[in-house]
Amino acid sequence: MSGVSELALLGAILPLLPGNDQVIVGPGDDCAVLKWNDAYDLLVTVDQLIEGVHYTPETPPEEAGAKLMKRNLSDIAAMGGEPLWAVVTLAADSDAGRLVPFMTGVAREAARYGTAVCGGDISALPVQGVVTTLTLAGRVPHGGAILRSGARPGDVLYVTGEIGNSISSGHHLSFTPRLAEGRALGGKAHAMLDISDGLLLDARRLAQASRVDLEINVPAVPLRAGAKLPDALSDGEDYELFSAARRGFPARSSGASCPATAR
Repeated sequence: MSGVSELALLGAILPLLPGNDQVIVGPGDDCAVLKWNDAYDLLVTVDQLIEGVHYTPETPPEEAGAKLMKRNLSDIAAMGGEPLWAVVTLAADSDAGRLVPFMTGVAREAARYGTAVCGGDISALPVQGVVTTLTLAGRVPHGGAILRSGARPGDVLYVTGEIGNSISSGHHLSFTPRLAEGRALGGKAHAMLDISDGLLLDARRLAQASRVDLEINVPAVPLRAGAKLPDALSDGEDYELFSAARRGFPARSSGASCPATAR
């Protein structure tokens, strides 16, 4: 956004947004948390994918569509939730033939994770490119959403998988949303988010939400092949889970396919 920072824009917009008594958690976390029933709370998240920003025009459209779905799935994972339903908007220039393989990628990943794609909208774009948006709804046991704001003094920081070199390695397209890991952390992690904008920036967001200071054991950060530590801390597009919890809990967690590394 030319001329204005994202934080400044959010600072101007967020006070304008109305809420109601069905909103448990509003803007500022990976998902909104809404009242649903006695057993579950509803999770809602939305994300965009812009050709030339989040992927190159040379990226196969099916891979780009898969990324759009998985970015949102990663938000559900960060709350310890289960995805259920999605709606998609598509806007493209005159070369709209890319949209069918794009939606093939969306549908493939939705089916893989048990998510129904149940609607959306299509529009023409007056400039070259493709802009897409996906809204995803899911559920989490009532009162069980893992928020960014729950970290406590004395907690240990953990991260799933590896960090860095996401673009060059292709990880930003091929990553696996950590849904199983997120659910395994339910009731164990005090705070969590997914690393999409860089480890340091996202760690700062968790610290600010929790009103604590974080100390990262930088030499212990698990690096993806080819990653250099200074770049890995800020690169982004990792889609790993960053959590704060009591010491030693991941070793006793079950149902997770990817171990968590303490930092």
